[in-house]
Amino acid sequence: MGDINYQTLEFDYKAHPARDTERHAVVVVGAGPVGLSLALDLASHGQKVVVIDDDYRLSSGSRAICFAKRTLDVWDRLGVAERMVQKGISWNVGRVYFKDKEVWSFDLLPEHGHHRPAFINLQQYYCEGYLYEYAASQPNIELRWKHKAVAVVTHGDHVTVSVDTPDGAYTMDADWLIACDGARSPVRKMIGQETRGRVFHDRFLIADIKTQANYPHERWFWFDPPFHPNQSVLLHSQPDNVWRIDFQLGWDADPAEETKPEKVIPRIKALLGADAEFELEWVSVYTFACERMEKFRHGRILFAGDAAHRVSPFGARGANSGVQDIDNLAWKLDLVIRNMAPSSLLDTYSSEREQAADENILHSSRSTDFITPKSEISLLFRNTTLRLANHYEFARKLVNSGRLSMPTSYTTSSLNTPDTDAFSDALPLGAVAPDGPITIAGQNGWWLSQLGGHFTIAVFCPTALPEPATMQELASLQAHPLGIKVVVVLGANLANKPPNGLASVVDNDAILAARYDAQHGACYLIRPDQHIAARWRNINKQHLLSAMLRATGSTTQVAS
Repeated sequence: MGDINYQTLEFDYKAHPARDTERHAVVVVGAGPVGLSLALDLASHGQKVVVIDDDYRLSSGSRAICFAKRTLDVWDRLGVAERMVQKGISWNVGRVYFKDKEVWSFDLLPEHGHHRPAFINLQQYYCEGYLYEYAASQPNIELRWKHKAVAVVTHGDHVTVSVDTPDGAYTMDADWLIACDGARSPVRKMIGQETRGRVFHDRFLIADIKTQANYPHERWFWFDPPFHPNQSVLLHSQPDNVWRIDFQLGWDADPAEETKPEKVIPRIKALLGADAEFELEWVSVYTFACERMEKFRHGRILFAGDAAHRVSPFGARGANSGVQDIDNLAWKLDLVIRNMAPSSLLDTYSSEREQAADENILHSSRSTDFITPKSEISLLFRNTTLRLANHYEFARKLVNSGRLSMPTSYTTSSLNTPDTDAFSDALPLGAVAPDGPITIAGQNGWWLSQLGGHFTIAVFCPTALPEPATMQELASLQAHPLGIKVVVVLGANLANKPPNGLASVVDNDAILAARYDAQHGACYLIRPDQHIAARWRNINKQHLLSAMLRATGSTTQVAS
């Protein structure tokens, strides 16, 4: 499929009867990266999903291009990351310039022992195309193109959606409706909700160009460069010899005028050189805002991605936070649908991802204020910081050309069982489980590949196996209705002594033991979205069962 032109790809429209008589478990509105990722996640749990979209094509232009390591880890779990990484441009290094001098460079993944890079750059149409092709191959996913949601009516136990198509309207019932329909979310408007936040009075020009420029695969950001004085510029590489350039224009710029080739081309030549040869692929002018809905759950309607929250583009927090929304939502919705957890578990999707949205908005707002200072004092602070950054470490920490996307740690989540034993502060409770190299059945692999969409109990045994009685207790937990997986992480000296009845991996270089602060017998309960829900220095079956109940939002506790 490598020769497919995803910018011209069109999907077949299929007519639908005036009444959809089937009661659907889940209907997703929006077939962008977030909606398609959610459909794949739910399908991986065995759920049937209908995805409707009012368009029949992929996104135009490159749009979102920076996909973070955490997003790649999620897509690994869903089976689509490898193709993204193979096509995308992998990068870890960023450079910051002030006027004509480099003042600072940084490495977003300075330690070894991770499967995926800090970021890949990949045009959104490739991302959507790969997700679509995989979703179309799944029997549990039905994709309906040119099907536009125009009204919703909520009932006690379901939602009725009115849908317009080229052949007329029809209605459909869904137990759950998930709105992944973008920043202007029609579904949000249908239920009388809105987003609140801050609109930034500035404009930026995006220019995608095709050129043979021989720059390294890094993120370059200029403050007040000689080729674009008093403004900022961002340069990123993309596949197919395409380069993304962002030019700050200022609030008074005329969008219609600035997108004309006679305005765009001189700006690019000023950056690349007067003799540079390139083709314009896509040009757009954008403004941006940092805002979110007050609540992401409204009964049986839930919001994810830009429909729930949006941020300025500095830091690559838009699409990445949307994929992390569905990573949080899918396993919870699956348990609720299967009556394995109370409906209130979905309230923790709302609270946890509202926390994440607030973090992203805070970081994004600070980045934008640093990049586009609106007062003489702010400008003086920024320029002084940039001058000092060339010489002093403390100043480099203050430079903010876009704090890049990182996953949120749900440290205050009600699903966590508070620590009763001391662990390193470097890995807080509620954080994403770190990756690391392992061997499994003699083959090299990666730890996160063992943490599929289910609860996992990880037991660290760097020097000796647990007692036989303890291993029997652990094995019995695998019969739990929630489908718990138990994995024993062995030290290199135990590689030839795998425990009977339990899955095991070998931590040859003790990288996992160090990242998890894992002495002998340390035990971790890891959620299906790979966040740490509980941990102890010693194994205790009753503690594990109680923590499982808590992690699924149950109010019933197991007696210890």
